[in-house]
Parts: sequence; structure tokens; C-alpha cells
Amino acid sequence: MSEDTALRAEGLGIRYGGRARPWALRDCDLTVPAGRVCALVGPNGAGKSTLLTLAAGLLRPTEGTITAPPREKLAYVAQDKPLHPRLSVADTLRMGRELNPGRWDEAAARRVLADTLAPDTLVRALSGGQRTRVALALALGKRPELLLLDEPMADLDPLARHQLMGLLMADAAERGTTIVMSSHILTELEGACDHLLLLAGGRIRLAGEVDELLTAHALLTGPVADLAPHTVVDSRTTGRQLTALIRRDGPVDGPWEVTSPSLEDLLLAHLRTFEGAAA
Repeated sequence: MSEDTALRAEGLGIRYGGRARPWALRDCDLTVPAGRVCALVGPNGAGKSTLLTLAAGLLRPTEGTITAPPREKLAYVAQDKPLHPRLSVADTLRMGRELNPGRWDEAAARRVLADTLAPDTLVRALSGGQRTRVALALALGKRPELLLLDEPMADLDPLARHQLMGLLMADAAERGTTIVMSSHILTELEGACDHLLLLAGGRIRLAGEVDELLTAHALLTGPVADLAPHTVVDSRTTGRQLTALIRRDGPVDGPWEVTSPSLEDLLLAHLRTFEGAAA
């Protein structure tokens, strides 16, 4: 894998159990360039957590390959934030320091905690949001080249979510850290992520630079009419009014109001398309 690539999968597939069990992921090909903040999105059961666990090296694929930095240069925060319940906050950070000699950044870890937790507080006494802070402190304190985050902000209130997202973005900008983050909060991703992976049905359905994907699409509103030669991703008709998201194939000519879609518009349209095809 080149220095320009942080994560790559080729023909990646995994299923749990024997041959009769369904595939959790199948035929996944993806490339995440180094230094990007990548949004990993998709419906429940799409395989997002499985993909991140494979990238972290905690699962072995059934077929294909996935290539990531070595474990000492990678950090992974799972949904359940597994921390030792009998350790204090201070002991947890000390463990992070001792397990990562030569890489540990105490100041980065402390910035995540932001003096909101007493050092002697036991992990088992923490709320969900407080556990998230400690888990993220461990991850950023490690100074990883690749940071994998599975629904990292789900337990946080809006203010804490905004603050921690800012810390992540600052770290990515300052250190060039590659971040791959799954989230169901689409508005949380807008303006924060510059690369996209849309996973549905165990396969990558859409991938690329966010700006390029948005430029390649258009949101049309107007009378019902033929949209050829453009590819219609999703369309809805109310009376004689058409609203459609298309993938551009040349200039958009016709009696429509043409606007640029938001990232949320783009994702929802592609997700509706997949759900309709799978129904």
C-alpha cells in the first residue's frame, strides 16, 4: 500500500458461521486516501461496524484483503467503548501511556477530557457520554495515523458533540490523521468529511471525494418531463411537480430549477434507491 493510501480493501468479504450463513460483507473494493476525513454511512445492518472491525485487525475476512497501518499506528473506538470498569480515569490514561511508549501524547488526551472528569472517577461510574470522552482521549493520545470511529458521538449532547468534532477536525488538519467515521447523524458529517463511503447490503454503493460527488449530481424541481440522458438516482412526483436527484451526464437542459444537492440530499437519495431495489 502506498503512502498516499490509508486504507484499502479488495474483494473483501466476511460471513459469520458456516457456508449457509449470509454474507455480512461481500465483494467490497474501497480506497481511502491518506489525510482524509471519511464518512462511512449506510442503513442499520449494512456492515459498517464489521468493516471497521476488519480494518482494525480484530476480525479476519472470509475472502479478499483489507490493508491498513500496523496496529501501533492505528486507533479504533467501537460503539460500546470497551474500557476496564475498575480503572479510574487517571489509571486508564496511564495504561494508554504505558501501552504506547514513544507515541503517547498526554496533552492531546487531556484536551479531549477538557477537565470535565475527576481523575479518580472509576470508569464504571461514568455516563455514556463520559465513557466516550475517555475512549476518544485514549485514541487521540495514541497519535494514530488512522483513526477508526464507530458512531463516536451517539452518546453525547449537542454541545459536547460539536466540541469533540472540532477537536477531531483540528487533529486531522494539524497531524494529517486519516479518520474513518461511521454515523447516522447526517448533518454531523456535512462540512466535516471530505471523503465518502456509502455501504448498503454488504457492498460499497458510492465512494469518492465529497466535492466531486456533489458536483456530479444535481437536484431538479419542476414539471414532469424526460430526464434523459441523465441517470435518475431518486425521484418523487407530487401532482405535476417533479423532484429528482440525478447524476449529471452533460449540461442539464429543461424546464427545471437546478440546484446543488447537500450531502444529506445525496445520501438520502442513494439510500432510498437501494431500499427500493431491495424491497
